[in-house]
Amino acid sequence: MLTKDKNNPSHSPVVKIGVTGGIGAGKSVVCRVFAALGIPVYDADTQAKRLLTEDPALVRQLKAHFGEASYAADGTLNRVYLANEVFKDEEKLVLLNSLVHPRVAVDFNKWLQRHEEAPYVIKEAALIFEAGSYKNLNAVVAVSAPEELRVRRTIIRDEHRNRQQVEEIIRKQLSEEERLSRADYKITNGDKSLVVPQVLRLHKQFSQPSFAAR
Repeated sequence: MLTKDKNNPSHSPVVKIGVTGGIGAGKSVVCRVFAALGIPVYDADTQAKRLLTEDPALVRQLKAHFGEASYAADGTLNRVYLANEVFKDEEKLVLLNSLVHPRVAVDFNKWLQRHEEAPYVIKEAALIFEAGSYKNLNAVVAVSAPEELRVRRTIIRDEHRNRQQVEEIIRKQLSEEERLSRADYKITNGDKSLVVPQVLRLHKQFSQPSFAAR
């Protein structure tokens, strides 16, 4: 069980479960099952994309560090430009994440206030461990799948990416072994694995009043 930091402003009586996994592992599929069970799900990666255009403070920071070209004249994010800036420059990628993650944390805390009556909530994020947000969660579930399957899924889903690009992304992410060793629970999402029964077992456990007291 992860240890919560009670001195952190994100400390909340709501039970917070993180769901993470490498690209193509299928964490969004798992989260859709939790959502179908009536559990609120905060998609950190989607909300980060929204904040990149809707959060004035974040927009100012990106322009200051990456230039006015980070945004088009209509205010939309110039994703191609920004991706070219950070993808092959580790320092710039770290800088970008250091700007985005705190704003996502603020947004998540506001979202939590609207779901205080839920038995628990889900925070879906690819970088739960890398960003340090696991420190403010009650537990983390890692979604796992064989690497070759993850590559195939991603190529089908993201038509703009080829195999080499997907494999490079996987190399840059936390290793599967490290992610699983740091997580509290695991869901296997391979070709022969049934996700729903695994989610149902965890849902039953997370919904117990005794779980929040652990």
